[in-house]
Amino acid sequence: MDRDKTCCFTGHRPDKLPWGEDESDPRCGRIKGSIARALEDAYTAGCRRFISGMARGGDLYFAEAVLELRKRHRDVELECARPCQTQADSWPEPERRRYQAILDQCNFETLVQHSYDRFCMMRRNQYMVDRSRRLIAVYNGVPKGGTYQTLLYAMRKGLSTHILDLEDFCQ
Repeated sequence: MDRDKTCCFTGHRPDKLPWGEDESDPRCGRIKGSIARALEDAYTAGCRRFISGMARGGDLYFAEAVLELRKRHRDVELECARPCQTQADSWPEPERRRYQAILDQCNFETLVQHSYDRFCMMRRNQYMVDRSRRLIAVYNGVPKGGTYQTLLYAMRKGLSTHILDLEDFCQ
């Protein structure tokens, strides 16, 4: 894998998104559109591999947008980096089906570790950043949580970051 051609993503789960799980909300549509534009920009900048951590919310939006990008650019690859085997086991059934549909279409699936522990999400996030040159983030500006920690780690590692500020989509 060529790190210079790889872009990863970090973003919030539904409980931290202003629209929660209501993807019919216009704000959700705006953020999905911005993710698609950020992916197109990353592609123009040379990225061909995109890594999603496959969490509910932003990660799944990102993965689905990569699959759409791949329809227009056949050299696009989606890697799904799963923190552990049981990642989606407790999710609602529609979300598990969505998750599996993305896995079925990805180019590469990486299992960061077999069993869940309290650090597996952090290890997954570090795995993605360590293999990327760019990061796209959907971030609410709160200086705590996994999205914040991943963004800090990416900045320390010198990744080019594109932050989609949730406040900009809630006007």
